Amino acid sequence: MKVLLADDHPIVRAGIRRLVEEVAGATVVGEADDGEQAVELVLQAVPDVVITDIGMPRMTGLELTAWLKHNRPQVRVVILSMHAAEEYVAEALASGAKGYLLKRSAAEELPLALAAVAADKLYLSPVLAFDALQHSRRITPRQREVLRLVAQGKTTREIAAILGLSPRTIDTHRAELMARLGVRDAIGLVREAARLGLIDLTRP
Repeated sequence: MKVLLADDHPIVRAGIRRLVEEVAGATVVGEADDGEQAVELVLQAVPDVVITDIGMPRMTGLELTAWLKHNRPQVRVVILSMHAAEEYVAEALASGAKGYLLKRSAAEELPLALAAVAADKLYLSPVLAFDALQHSRRITPRQREVLRLVAQGKTTREIAAILGLSPRTIDTHRAELMARLGVRDAIGLVREAARLGLIDLTRP
């Protein structure tokens, strides 16, 4: 597994490099100070995985992730961040990340994350996965199904036909979902659906 590191702090990169090199079969093939340099190194080194921070100059980690999703979809991205807030995780998954680790737990979790993304699976730090599970319990099974279909781009009438409900009922479910999940628009619903594992935004 060829791994590229992107973080604007050399000390952090050095620590991540040591962790990666302890993983059997993993090799660091490049280090970048910012997102633009990471793009250049991706084109040169052709890594399997990019481990990136979110906050970087010139091009952020999220912008880098989105670029990779559209231009090098075979490259899997693991976000390594100090931010545990739900909006950061949702934004990362929506951008195409396959993993999200907290820097404070990287030493224990990085091997697990690399193994997961190598198998094309999603990996979240356990504390983040627990938060997502708790969040998902706020909505009913029917609302989860409505959320999945909304995130797939289905219209109210299409969802009503699929579920055998009236359009008015679907609109009610949609309004309740927005209220319970704390979002204001369809984009927010899509991000929540990705965060809850109802859809996979890493695939075209």
